[in-house]
Amino acid sequence: MAYLLGVALFALAILVSVSLHEAGHMLTAKAFGMKVTRYFVGFGPTLWSFRRGETEYGIKGIPLGGFCKIVGMTPQDDDVDPADEPRAMWRYPVWKRTIVMSAGSITHFALALVTLWILAVSAGLPNPNFPSTDAEVRQEPAVVALSDCVVPDNTNRACQPGDPASPAAQANLRNGDRITSLNGQPINNYGELLTGLRNLPPGSTATIGYVRDGQPAQTRTVLAKTERPPLDDPEGAVTPVAALGVGLIPSTPTRVTYGPIGAFGGTADFTGEMAVGTYHALLRIPSKVPALWTALTGGERDVDTPISVVGASRLGGEFVANDAWYGFFLLFVSLNFFIGVFNLLPLLPVDGGHIAIAWFERARSWVYARLRRPDPGRVDYFKLMPFTYAVILIGGAFTLLTIAADVVNPITLFSR
Repeated sequence: MAYLLGVALFALAILVSVSLHEAGHMLTAKAFGMKVTRYFVGFGPTLWSFRRGETEYGIKGIPLGGFCKIVGMTPQDDDVDPADEPRAMWRYPVWKRTIVMSAGSITHFALALVTLWILAVSAGLPNPNFPSTDAEVRQEPAVVALSDCVVPDNTNRACQPGDPASPAAQANLRNGDRITSLNGQPINNYGELLTGLRNLPPGSTATIGYVRDGQPAQTRTVLAKTERPPLDDPEGAVTPVAALGVGLIPSTPTRVTYGPIGAFGGTADFTGEMAVGTYHALLRIPSKVPALWTALTGGERDVDTPISVVGASRLGGEFVANDAWYGFFLLFVSLNFFIGVFNLLPLLPVDGGHIAIAWFERARSWVYARLRRPDPGRVDYFKLMPFTYAVILIGGAFTLLTIAADVVNPITLFSR
């Protein structure tokens, strides 16, 4: 029940953010004097509507987004009433059109920033100094978190019946114990623990020194067997190695909580990291298509593959079902940031394509004026239709692929 609630809540959050995206276009257009005739949430048949002034507002039957109709977005629009010609959008200065067309993305960015600021002062933001590389992790003190089992092969999966129990648990170690020695050899950090275990054969008995609540102690256990690549070559061939059945509890906190003023700086820093991450994610999209196809045809789903709104909603359901609301809100932030950036790409039919054309017209007019040549006028959108259709076709095919993969083989972050 909690899972379904989470799916519904995240889908509603997406619908609200997309509706606010369109509201951003509408409000800025109205502020500049452009005529907005329609603003609707959803697509398809109209369920309910009302008119206020010159704009019709309403709700349609398919809750998959929304739209607003601004009169005369392009010079080729043929549905502009002669009386509305002076208020056609394409007649307004380029800077006003830029603000109107970017207002949707700005709304997404605003939603993400406000959510991040609230998280910063309440639950905290991810710590930028948290160890992320193998070298940083290995320098951490060997404070351990116990696993329920040892997975006997080199796969990242949940425990299954038949997996050997964690030797650390059998030795009565606890989460938060700091291991200080292995068979009499001092252990100064987590890297030394990993190296020491690799030097022991699976099935051998190990004597483990540890500190709990400031008190030193010692225990013995039989090491399990698993498969791992060499420590200095993560892509190398896997071999049988000894395993204690523990992970690392980093000494560095995973989150940093800020005051109301400091949260602005923390939010800005995290937003910068998201911007870099979104840029790299966009570059990786073409290379992830084969992985999506593999997932759709029965292969393992790579957690680094793109997801659709269906997949995002399913992940939202998982977060709620596991009482992981922090992940729910970070997913909401990431999705809004990605949509905001994507909509600014200089491609028709997204907003960034209209902005790019507006500034191209302005630059071309400036160049022609300097050359004392007649202004070439506005770009003919009809000539760009083949390119626009190609973008729609590719984008539509990719969307269907991600939706199908999210239905058939969704990404799962929590074991069930």
